[in-house]
Amino acid sequence: MASEELAEIEGQISDIFRALSNGFQKLEKIKDPNRQSRQLEELTDKMRECKRLIKEFDRELKELDYKNDPDTNKMLIEKKQSMIKELNSYVALKKQYASNLENKRVDLFEGPGEGFVEENVLLASNMSNQQLMDHGNQMMDETDQAIDRAKKVVHETIDVGTETAAALKAQTEQMSRIVNELDSIHFSIKKASQLVKEIGRQVATDRCIMGLLFLIVVGVIAIIIVKIVNPNNRDIRDIPGLAPPAPTRKLLWSTD
Repeated sequence: MASEELAEIEGQISDIFRALSNGFQKLEKIKDPNRQSRQLEELTDKMRECKRLIKEFDRELKELDYKNDPDTNKMLIEKKQSMIKELNSYVALKKQYASNLENKRVDLFEGPGEGFVEENVLLASNMSNQQLMDHGNQMMDETDQAIDRAKKVVHETIDVGTETAAALKAQTEQMSRIVNELDSIHFSIKKASQLVKEIGRQVATDRCIMGLLFLIVVGVIAIIIVKIVNPNNRDIRDIPGLAPPAPTRKLLWSTD
């Protein structure tokens, strides 16, 4: 039978899965990129918490492996794998939304409107060849500058993504170290509790022995005091009524 700790952890994970499902449904209705980014950050935090709970579920399952029957262990392992699969689906969905959000933020090509094209056609009809060449060179320069700005934005986005990935990796490693330290502390507390119980039993045994020794010492002291106070204590054979009976004598009758 599963322990109460496993049931509690499973309930917390189910609550997070419901929150993630509702959060992604809400994300589909948000149009503002900034709000979408904040919503993704909140969902990412929930996924980190869910990952931590699944690890805790796995540790508790390993501790109870020898207590549960094989069918129960198999059921719990399948449940853990199902939770991992569901979490991975939300992680993939989060990556998809994050990629779409980055594509919206970086607009590499900003084409002119139809009215602007018609205006350029009308202006070109009134220009000389040299003016057309100068205007074409100017447009090419502006296009090159726009491409350079777009490349700069792409590089900045890549740098930000790299820094974010490094920060997430460092935080994940830190969380793993903290979890391992908590496991070590929990194990040390269990060992300390067992040691305290053993010391308590040893102290109780020592107290019994000391009590018996104390009684023996008190008895010896009492005997010594009695001997000192009444040194002329009569032998038991001198006390009337306690002397052993005298041996019977055999009479020898002479036959004359």
